[in-house]
Amino acid sequence: MKSVLITHADLPLGRRIAKVLWHDPKVLRILALGEGAIPRVFNSYRDGVPPRFVYERIDLARQRSVSELFRSKRMRVLGVDSVVYVPRHGAAPEGAPVVAKIPARTAEARLVLHHAQESRSIRSLIALGSAFVYKLAPSNANQLTERSELDLDPEVAPELRSWIDCDMLFNAEFASARLRVLLLRVPTVVASGGFVYLHPGLEGTAGLRVRPAGFDPLGSVISDKDVARAVRTALHTDMTGVFNVAARELLPLSVLGRWTRRPCIPVPGPLLAIASGAAAQFGGERLRGRLEGPYLRYGMSLDTRRAAEELGFTPRYRVGVARAGDGVMRVEAVAI
Repeated sequence: MKSVLITHADLPLGRRIAKVLWHDPKVLRILALGEGAIPRVFNSYRDGVPPRFVYERIDLARQRSVSELFRSKRMRVLGVDSVVYVPRHGAAPEGAPVVAKIPARTAEARLVLHHAQESRSIRSLIALGSAFVYKLAPSNANQLTERSELDLDPEVAPELRSWIDCDMLFNAEFASARLRVLLLRVPTVVASGGFVYLHPGLEGTAGLRVRPAGFDPLGSVISDKDVARAVRTALHTDMTGVFNVAARELLPLSVLGRWTRRPCIPVPGPLLAIASGAAAQFGGERLRGRLEGPYLRYGMSLDTRRAAEELGFTPRYRVGVARAGDGVMRVEAVAI
């Protein structure tokens, strides 16, 4: 039986993972962390004495908050032995939180990993990472395995640099004798209703996006339900290391953007270069990254054989354009 701590359980992927683990008979207790008020979906989970589900508000980018949590009586009483690190995702305002000029996502990964290492009770850490950390060659034929090169170019956009920093933090712990660390690299995540997460160019509120004219890269996708299933599978194994997880489908950026209410307008490259330079000059680092990222030009597919062979995980949902319950055509995930 596992007692699990889940970060950012108030955000869409965190809610989905918490729901799947709540219905898992092998999970004894859940400590769900979030920055906002408890999501309404969790209200029915808190029944029972002692409760099987506990929700706590916390700023995971603050050292004092995280330190107090991991040393608290609540952690001891709940017997937390596993951590599911769900990174920040979804819409975020320009000028997202930073701690000592470190992006909040990177600061959170450092703190959660450090305190999991220091804990006497925690034995496993399952982390969600991004497949966009891979270096993309100029083509649509990038099939990436877990051993593919990461994009360590010093000029990489800040959003990608944060993902790469987190990835390397977890990579450094794979040889740990005490703490089992498993990293799931996921591509663009599609949720019901045409929502999309973890794509550096599309994440955030609906509205127009741009892409370089002449490019329409193919990309791997995965359902949020399959992400939660992959986390559950990883939680109950003794494996460590990196695993790519993705659906079987590939979608062009134009299709993904259009059918998630984020149409990607082709713009001549020279104009994008001018806009990117202006954004960099005036401090719009997030905007600059969305104008010139390699994911806007070059496609990628993920080799998921290791997850299938060693974790026993295969996707159950097909991602594509379908008519939703309200009759509107969107990118949706449908059970295979």
